[in-house]
Amino acid sequence: MTTIDDLRDVPAGREDDGFGALRTERGNLPLHRLDLRATITGLTAGIELIQGFRNPHDVPLEATYVFPLPDRAALTGLRMTAGDRVIEGVLEERASARQRYDEAIAAGQRASIAEEERPDVFTLRVGNILPGEQVTVALTLAGPLSFADGQAEFRFPLVVAPRYIPGAPLPGEPVGDGYAPDTAAVPDASRITPPVLLPGFPNPVDLSIEVRLDPAGLPVRALASSLHAVSESDAVVRVRPGERVNRDFILRLTYDESASALALTPDAPRTPATGAAATDGAATDGAATDDAPAADLGEGTWRLSVLPPEPTAPARPKDLVLLLDRSGSMHGWKMVAARRAAARIVDTLTDADRFAVLAFDSVIEYPDALPKGLAAGTDRNRYRAVEHLARLDARGGTEMFGPLQEGLGLLADPSRDRVLVLVTDGQVGNEDQLLREVATAGERSGGVRIHAVGIDRAVNAGFLGRLAAYGSGRCELVESEERLDEAMERIHRRIAAPLVTGVRLRAEGLELVDGTAAPARMPDVFPGVPLVVAGRYRGPAAGKLILTGTDAAGDPWRVEVPATAVDAPASAAIWGRAHLRDLEDRYTVTADGALEREIVATSLRFGVLCRFTAYVAVDARVVTEGGTPHRVTQPVELPSGWESPSPAAPGGAPMTMAAFALGGAAPRARMHRAARSGATPAQPKAPVSPPRPPTSLPPASLPSASLPPQPSLAGPQASMSGPAADDPGAEAILAELAGREAGALRASAELPPARRAELLDDLASRLDAQATWLASGPLAGALRDLVEALRDAALPLAERWDRALATLDRLAAGDSPTGDAPAAGDPAAADPAAADPAGGPAAPGSGGSGSGGSSPAAGRRKGAFWRPR
Repeated sequence: MTTIDDLRDVPAGREDDGFGALRTERGNLPLHRLDLRATITGLTAGIELIQGFRNPHDVPLEATYVFPLPDRAALTGLRMTAGDRVIEGVLEERASARQRYDEAIAAGQRASIAEEERPDVFTLRVGNILPGEQVTVALTLAGPLSFADGQAEFRFPLVVAPRYIPGAPLPGEPVGDGYAPDTAAVPDASRITPPVLLPGFPNPVDLSIEVRLDPAGLPVRALASSLHAVSESDAVVRVRPGERVNRDFILRLTYDESASALALTPDAPRTPATGAAATDGAATDGAATDDAPAADLGEGTWRLSVLPPEPTAPARPKDLVLLLDRSGSMHGWKMVAARRAAARIVDTLTDADRFAVLAFDSVIEYPDALPKGLAAGTDRNRYRAVEHLARLDARGGTEMFGPLQEGLGLLADPSRDRVLVLVTDGQVGNEDQLLREVATAGERSGGVRIHAVGIDRAVNAGFLGRLAAYGSGRCELVESEERLDEAMERIHRRIAAPLVTGVRLRAEGLELVDGTAAPARMPDVFPGVPLVVAGRYRGPAAGKLILTGTDAAGDPWRVEVPATAVDAPASAAIWGRAHLRDLEDRYTVTADGALEREIVATSLRFGVLCRFTAYVAVDARVVTEGGTPHRVTQPVELPSGWESPSPAAPGGAPMTMAAFALGGAAPRARMHRAARSGATPAQPKAPVSPPRPPTSLPPASLPSASLPPQPSLAGPQASMSGPAADDPGAEAILAELAGREAGALRASAELPPARRAELLDDLASRLDAQATWLASGPLAGALRDLVEALRDAALPLAERWDRALATLDRLAAGDSPTGDAPAAGDPAAADPAAADPAGGPAAPGSGGSGSGGSSPAAGRRKGAFWRPR
């Protein structure tokens, strides 16, 4: 199993990947702007996201960007623009789209492709961007706003946070370009783990957000933005310049309560897809859907919204299991908020309730003063639980599978209301595995309700929402401590039994299309939360829907809602997205091939991207000679509020920011080779600390249950000023990292001169950052001298290359850096033993773009997309 600590090889040709990625003077970050434009009409948002890429290199560029989107929004279009060339994307089956993209890149054509990895994680590749050229890719989306307690929320995520990756590494080449190897639990881990920028790196992306409020929608009584500074004028909300792409954008709108409604929207005629590429001049490809078959005539989309009834019955006794995530990613304000949230939940219990508190990271921990299992909700037991929660800190890895199993196993008494509450940031990669376990547990026992409390400024909302939906519960998201009290008040009201259960739907005077209701499992009705269901109908836009169920007192409940025809063009796409999510979740559990074909057909018919399809745009014009372009994976921001604790390194040396300031690409090789072979990699003198709080994990050969409790990783926070000049651990840390950098240079010695010059540019920026953190002393001085030499354009490339190796080797060997560096050609400058801190030579492919002599195309596997292989 791996965490963000476990770094792997850079695929061939991707020397600009890696932790600690920095922009050199020449620039190596292709994404330079993000423009978000949204129009909110009532409870629907129409969105355009424009991503601007530029090529600062002197060779054609392929840029890869892993980014989030709202998990319930439908991606319905892609448009690529380069100069006067405008190319509309076409939605195709994923394998076909990939083949078309790869062939276009090999032929020297511009192309782009957008693929879904998770409901809220996507990958965009833009290839053959010419030197100095700018290319924009515009994505079109439509999505619903969540609505509860009279308040609508527009949440747009801006960064994919680092995720914990469990499981044994899989053999073979990775399926993506991220830092984590693919594992048995997360077979696409390398596709959802983009490299991370160093904290303190200057803002690399110009962010622009503009949200227009359509006055034709529901009247807005108040609005507020969380996390971002905004200005408002003439019903337009804009984010002020200078904001970073490191947190969710959240806009909350307070509406007057509306009545229950059933909206019917007949389908509009669809334009046939031509699939043609752009020709000379400004050109446009065809649309993403084909002609509607005859069976579609007279069809449309219905959307039902029903307000909840007033609570009438008192809460019943319940069994409650609280799962608290205390893993390393929860460090800082998130851990404080999680403890407060957990304590508030415990305080709501009564003597008639029973409960258990399980804190988990790599291991599961019960309060010492309480029995292992369910305890009575007495004042004494609640006090003991809260006292235990107050002592918890963040540590270890997010091993969520075992705690879910154990927590669900405790809720075995069907005579009581059974509730499981998960408090976490949700930053895990094995979502499908966890959902399968919840589905299996539900089949075994049934009746367990699962609520999720997500705490983060870049929360994994897609996973937590799916988990709560599977468990017939609710998901509340908390982005700050200030927001916690309001969110916990909602959770408190909804942890009790729902107001209505066993909801059923039937139509009168309206023909519903079987199997199209979304969500497929009719949700229960909770206080303050309207019940919202959508589906497809055929025939006249008239009739009514009747909902029946059982209220909390055990009495029958019934609501009739007459239909109204409305003009809502986005309704079919929004329904399509929800229906595809239901189908994909079913596929996660069953892996049914027929279900896969249904998913693809639905995606193509309604023009909505899913995990089995992709949007691809290909320019017909040949702009370069073809072959393999220079490849760069865009590093992403460290999410706001994530802190890097400083655990004790081996030998007692404190861990500092210096541990990853030189991280770069080199450390990945040894880890990934060892992971593939099943061997345990040699441990460094001081472990590299990536920009995610470190985790403590068991060796792959040991089951988690057999491990002793992991030590706390809480400690003094890393300082941007770096370690003191006399820090005894600084030299050991620098020696390890310098050895890795030297190994990366040696592995890249056969690259063309232009590529080697780029490596030295990148190395100089990392060394400069390292010197800044070291602040003073001989180590900082030696690094600054080397940076000056590497940036001296008057020095020949060979001389700068040898100077870098000589200095790095001396630092790796622990020699005093104050003396003169060995001259070029000195054996000390080429001693391969210095390339690896363990004493051995650097293995081929340990960094840069050389991967054991493999071809440039070897770094990209064209196998399965997201399914286990």
